[in-house]
Amino acid sequence: MNARNRLIRSWMARVASVAAVVVAAGIGIAGEGGVEPKPAGQSRPGQAKKESAMQNNDPQAARNPAVAGRIPDDQLPKSDVEWRKRLTAEQFQVARQKGTERAFTGKYWDSKKKGTYRCVCCGEPLFKSGEKFDSGCGWPSFSKPLEDKRIAEHLDLSLGMRRTEVTCKRCGAHLGHVFDDGPLPTGLRYCINSASLVFDEE
Repeated sequence: MNARNRLIRSWMARVASVAAVVVAAGIGIAGEGGVEPKPAGQSRPGQAKKESAMQNNDPQAARNPAVAGRIPDDQLPKSDVEWRKRLTAEQFQVARQKGTERAFTGKYWDSKKKGTYRCVCCGEPLFKSGEKFDSGCGWPSFSKPLEDKRIAEHLDLSLGMRRTEVTCKRCGAHLGHVFDDGPLPTGLRYCINSASLVFDEE
């Protein structure tokens, strides 16, 4: 009996050893909980697409079509009530009520990215990054617009100063002011509020 018991115990030990190896191998393959481990930096199928969509989910893009592109003429708002629904409080105050954002606080004042700056209200392309320069004033500065016909100029006598206001010729949005202290060859500095712009990166 002793010899038989030793044989049985030896056989059980071998079975246990083999089972341990199988379990260990199973953990290595399936991971904790039987789920296939995800290599570092690698997304599961469909996850990367979902994360990309979440990153690009701009809340304002849903309510302001100008963020996506130029708005058709028949879809432009006709009243301040409509503009308020599309713009943020700051954008409305600057673009529709001729306000001014504080210097060095705007989204694009020191941007070096290449692309096109468009009107935040109607989506009209207004300035190219190639004409943007660092004027040190704290607002995005351009030496010239994309085309002169896209910008309108108005005499501005507010705040006890004589300045030239610039607006989007298409929708009337206030953009900023133009000064004659810019770089050659134009000698102009279009000082524009970031709140009046949206940017399309190349």
